[in-house]
Amino acid sequence: MTTTDPTVTTPTTVDPTATVRPPYRITPARVLRSEWHKLWSLRSTWITIGSAAALILGIGLIMGATYTSGGGDSDVDTVILTLYGTLLGQLCIAVLGILVTAGEYSTGMIRASLTAVPTRLPVLWAKAAVFAVSAFTIMFVTALITFSTAQLFLHDTDQSASLADPGVLRAVAGNSAAITLLSLIGLGLGALLRSVPGAIGAFIGGVMIVPEILGMIPYETVETAIRYFPTQAAGALGSATPIPDTATPGAALLALFLWAAASLGAAALLLRRRDA
Repeated sequence: MTTTDPTVTTPTTVDPTATVRPPYRITPARVLRSEWHKLWSLRSTWITIGSAAALILGIGLIMGATYTSGGGDSDVDTVILTLYGTLLGQLCIAVLGILVTAGEYSTGMIRASLTAVPTRLPVLWAKAAVFAVSAFTIMFVTALITFSTAQLFLHDTDQSASLADPGVLRAVAGNSAAITLLSLIGLGLGALLRSVPGAIGAFIGGVMIVPEILGMIPYETVETAIRYFPTQAAGALGSATPIPDTATPGAALLALFLWAAASLGAAALLLRRRDA
């Protein structure tokens, strides 16, 4: 009779053809879900989006309630008049776009994100997609509510209009698309510079101030080029009637898309080449 010593271990043979499966699979849906939770779990998201919506709605109601026919604003496009608060609201959403990327670098959270997704670029694309869908949806709903509510005050004035009028719904949607694309430029700058103050400064200086300075140069070529700069293209998108010396809505939308793509493309190139 023989006994087996329990302290002696029998070597096992590892099959070299066996596939070792990772504890989890990285899929686009999971990366998107992760970025969705990160975006909406931040207090700054609610504050900036709430501030943007409140500014657009509040200023729109003030413009509608204080407007009188035949005044100095009688020649202003109706959509531009009621959504005048967009000028401030878009800055809030742009700051949020910057916080989505640069904010993670300031807290160090980006290291965990890139460790979980070693290929890196899906993280940036997921951030941009989640942010773009959220920003456009909320801004479009806000614009619809603002325009419709302001028209309650304007129904008996020369600024009376409805969403069914030619160009109105397109301008309302274009206004929201312009805010979203401008904010994607900010998101790209945040990922490119990895600094919240630096990206905000670059956005305000490069996107909002530089075109105004270039506009002082009295050359037709410069004036034509400025039409396709981000803020000028955004203005053309948000008007129900054509604005003289501006790009057409289609050209303005394409220009904004290319600006956003260039910002995100530069950020993606740097993300692949530089450590977090």
